Amino acid sequence: DGNVLSWKSIESIQLRNFMCHSMLGPFKFGSNVNFVVGNNGSNSADISITLRNRGDDAYRANVVAVTLCTVVSTRKEELIAILDHFNIQVDNPVSVLTQEMSKQFLQSKNEGDKYKVRNPNNPLEQMKEDYSYIMEQKKRTKERLIELKRQCLEKEERFQSIAGLSTMKTNLEYLKHEMAWAVVNEIEKQLNAIRDNIKIGEDRAARLDRKMEEQQVRLNEAEKKYKDIQDKLEKISQETNARAPECMALKTDVTAKKRTYNEAEVLYNRSLNEYRALMKDDEQLCKRIEELKKSTDQSLEPERLERQKKISWLKERVKALQDQESSINQEIEQFQQAIEKDKEERVRIKREELDVKHTLSYNQRQLKELKDSKTDRLKRFGPHVPALLEAIDDAYRRGRFTCKPIGPLGACIHLRDPELALAIESCLKGLLQAYCCHNHADERVLQALMEKFYSRGTSRPQIIVSEFRNEMYDVRHRAAYHPDFPTVLTALEIDNAVVANSLIDMRSIETVLLIKSNSVARAVMQSQKPPKNCREAFTADGDQVFAGRYYSSENTRPKFLSKDVDSEISDLENEVENKKAQILNLQQHLSTLEKDIKRNEEFLRRRQIHYRELKVKITESISEIRELENIEEHQSVDIATLEDEAQENKIKMKMVEKNMEQQKENMEHLKNLKIEAENKYDAIKQKINQLSDLAEPLKDELNLADSEVDNQKRGKRHYEEKQKEHLDTLNKKKRELDMKEKELEEKMSQARQICPERIEVKKSASILDKEINRLRQKIQAEHASHGDREEIMRLYQEARETYLDLDNKVRTLKRFIKLLEEIMTHRYKTYQQFRRCLTLRCKLYFDNLLSQRAYCGKMNFDHKNETLSISVQPGEGNRAAFNDMRALSGGERSFSTVCFILSLWSIAESPFRCLDEFDVYMVEAMFCLVLPTVEGILSLPSSKLIRILRMSDPERGQTTLPFRPVTHEEEEDRS
Repeated sequence: DGNVLSWKSIESIQLRNFMCHSMLGPFKFGSNVNFVVGNNGSNSADISITLRNRGDDAYRANVVAVTLCTVVSTRKEELIAILDHFNIQVDNPVSVLTQEMSKQFLQSKNEGDKYKVRNPNNPLEQMKEDYSYIMEQKKRTKERLIELKRQCLEKEERFQSIAGLSTMKTNLEYLKHEMAWAVVNEIEKQLNAIRDNIKIGEDRAARLDRKMEEQQVRLNEAEKKYKDIQDKLEKISQETNARAPECMALKTDVTAKKRTYNEAEVLYNRSLNEYRALMKDDEQLCKRIEELKKSTDQSLEPERLERQKKISWLKERVKALQDQESSINQEIEQFQQAIEKDKEERVRIKREELDVKHTLSYNQRQLKELKDSKTDRLKRFGPHVPALLEAIDDAYRRGRFTCKPIGPLGACIHLRDPELALAIESCLKGLLQAYCCHNHADERVLQALMEKFYSRGTSRPQIIVSEFRNEMYDVRHRAAYHPDFPTVLTALEIDNAVVANSLIDMRSIETVLLIKSNSVARAVMQSQKPPKNCREAFTADGDQVFAGRYYSSENTRPKFLSKDVDSEISDLENEVENKKAQILNLQQHLSTLEKDIKRNEEFLRRRQIHYRELKVKITESISEIRELENIEEHQSVDIATLEDEAQENKIKMKMVEKNMEQQKENMEHLKNLKIEAENKYDAIKQKINQLSDLAEPLKDELNLADSEVDNQKRGKRHYEEKQKEHLDTLNKKKRELDMKEKELEEKMSQARQICPERIEVKKSASILDKEINRLRQKIQAEHASHGDREEIMRLYQEARETYLDLDNKVRTLKRFIKLLEEIMTHRYKTYQQFRRCLTLRCKLYFDNLLSQRAYCGKMNFDHKNETLSISVQPGEGNRAAFNDMRALSGGERSFSTVCFILSLWSIAESPFRCLDEFDVYMVEAMFCLVLPTVEGILSLPSSKLIRILRMSDPERGQTTLPFRPVTHEEEEDRS
C-alpha cells in the first residue's frame, strides 16, 4: 500500500554531472518498485533528493512545507534530526546497498560480517544503544553526587574554620613553641644515635683487632705447616740427591761386573771348545795309530781309488751344504728382524691400548656423571655433592654454621656465551668445585661433613675462608679492558656477591681476557703490548696465553659448565663407542701380531735346527774328508810320532781342563759379584723410588698449604682493609658528634628565646612544620575573606541550606537510581525477548522465500559471538544435504543471497530501500529466467506497482537528457 509510507518516501531525485550527463531530472519515483536502466558512464555526481513529508507524523508539520529537501538546512544538527525522524540510515547496507558493497557482501565468507549486515538497521541495536546510554548516565549521576557532597563538606569546613580563627592563632603560637623544642629533640636523638653508633663502632673495632690477631695466628700456623712440609720435601730431595751418585756408581759397577762376567764366560766357552777339539783330535790319533798298526804292506790301490772317489763326492756335498747354510742363515736373519719388528710393534700397541683404556675409563665415568646430572645438575660437580649439600642444609638448620657455606662455585655462576665454557673451565679449574665459608669455625664444620663423603687419600673440594659481604668488590680501577673481548668476570652472570668476590680473590678473574680465536689471542697478547691490567688470556679451546708463553689445553670439552647436556652425552657416547672400537681393533691387531710372532718364532726355531744340522753335516763331511785324506798318506808314517803327538795332545787336554776349572771358579765368583752388585743397585733404586712416592703426596700437601697461606694472607689483608675503613668511618662519626653537640647548644639557646620552659613534644619537626604552614595558609585565607559578622552568618546559613537541599536531592536520586536499576533489568529482559522474536521472523521469511524455488535453508544466529551462519539445500526435499554458501553454484548462491537480503528487509524498518546494479545478484541463467534483458524490463506490462526509467547513452558535449519528467497526470493515465 503506497499510502502507508507516503509521508516519508522519496518524492523525486535530481543529479548533476551524472554518468557524463550534466543534468538528470528532476524526475519522480513511483510508490513501490522503480527500475533505473541504461549504459554505464563515469564521473562523480551531485545528487539532490526530495522526500515526502505528509501525514500526522510529518517532520515539523506546522513549520516545514509538504515536501522536504535535504538542502533545506545547512546545519548538521538539523540533518541528523531529519534522518532520525525519517529513520534513514545512509551508511546501512540494508537500506542502501551500493555496487561495491554488494560485491564485497557476495564474496564475504565471514559469518561475523553477515551478522553485522543484519544488525545496523535492526531496532535491537537502537535498544542496545539506549541501554548503554542509560547506564552511562547512571554512572555519571553517581559521580556528580559524589562531587556535590564533596563541595558541601568543603563549604561546611570553610565556615567552621571562620568561627575558629582565634583558636587557630593560639594553636599556631603553641605549634611554634613545640617546633623549637622538637628541633632540639631531633638533634638530641641524632646525638644519641651517633653516640650509639660510635660505641658499636668501637666494639666492632675491638672485634676486628681480635680477628686480626686470630688471622695472624692462623697465618703463622699455615706458614709453619707450609715450612714443615717444605722441610720434609727438602729432606727427601736431599736424601734422593745424596743417593743419586751412589746409585749411578752401583749402576756403573753392575755394568762393569756384567761385562767382566760375560768376558769370563766367553773365555770359559772358548776353553771348553778347545777341550772338545783336543778330545776329538785325541780320538782321531788313537784311531789312526790303531789303523796303522793293523795295516800291512800289501797294495791298497783299489781302496785308494774308492777313497778318492768318496772324497770328491764329499767335497761336492760340503759345497752344497755350505750354500744351503748361507741361504738358511739369511732366512734366520730375516725371521729375527721380523720377530724384532713385531715385538716392537706389540709393545707400541700395548702401550697405545693402555692409553685408550685409560681414556675410555675416564670418558665412561664422565658419561655416567653427565647422565646423572640430567636429573640433578649438581652431580656434574661430583657424585657426592647433592648429599653433601643436604648435609650442609641440615647442619645450618641446627645452627652449626654462622653463615651457610656457598658452593660448589660452578653451580652459582652462569655463562653469557656458551662457546666460552671450556675457556672459563680452563681458567677456574678446581675453583668450580670449591666452597666458601664465612669463618674458620664454619670451615671446620664443613671439613667434618666432607669426611663422611670423601674417604682419606681422595681429593676433596677446596674450601675458601673469607668473610661474607653483600656488595661485590669495585674492581673498575684494576680490571682489564678490551673493546672486543670480555674478561672472565664480565662473561659470567653471578648473582651472589660472595661467589664473585671469592673468584676475584682466588683467580683475579677481572684481569683475564677471553678470546675465542687462537691466532687472535696470540696477536693480542704476544704480537703487541697486552691490554692494560691483563695478565693472561684463554681461548675457546682452553689454551692459556701469556705475553711470552703459550700452553695448550689437555681437555677437549667442558665438564661442568656445558648447557647442552644431551649433545655432550651424545658426543661422549659416540666417543666411548669409538674408543671401544679402537680397543677392539688394537686387540685384533695385537692378536695378529702374537700369531705372527709365534709363527715366525716357530719358523726361526726350525731354521735354527736345520742350520745346526747343516753345521753338523758339514763338520762331519769335512772330518770324513780329512780322515780319508789321512789314509792316503804313506803307510810308513812313524807310529811313534803319532803316539808322541797323542801324548802331547793329552798333556794339552789336562792343561786346558785345569784352565777350564779355574775359569769356571772365576766365572762363578764373578757371577756372585754381579748378583751382589745388582742387589745393591736394586735396593738403592727401590729406596729412591720410595722417596719419590713419599714426595708426591707431600707435594700435594704443599700445594694445599701454599693455597692456605694465600687464603690467610688475603684474609689478613681483608681484615686490615676493613679495620682501616672502619676506623675512618669511626673518626668521621666522632667529628660529626662534635659538630652536632655545637649545633645542639645553638638550637637550645634559640628554643629558650622562643619558649623559656622546655615542653614535651611527641610530634616530629617535619610534621609540625607542615601543620604550621597549613595553619598559616588557613589564617591567611580567613583574613583575606574576612568581612561583617552578619554577612558571615548569612553566608553560613545559605551554605547550610544549600547543603541540606543537596542532601535531600542525594537521597531522592538514590531512590531514583534504585528504581532505574529495576526498570533497566526489566527492559533488558524485554530486549532479549524482542531479539528472539525478530530472529524467528527473519528465519521464517528466509524459509518462505527459499521455498519459492523448492529450496530449503537454515539461519543460525549466535548473539553472544555476533555471528550468522547460512546453509541452503538446493535439492529435492530431504534427499539433498544442507550446504554452506561457499559450496553452492553461482546461481544458487545469488538466489540465496537475494532471499537473505529480503529477509533482512522484513525485520529492518526503513522508508525506502535501494539496490545499485541489482543484476549483480543474478547469474546469467537466473537473470534470463526472471528478466531476460534490459529491453525485457522495458517491455514489462504496465502496472501501478512498477515504474521504469530508461537513460540514453551518454555523449560528449551533451548537457541535458532527451526525456522530460513524467507529470502526475501522465503517471495516473499510465497506471
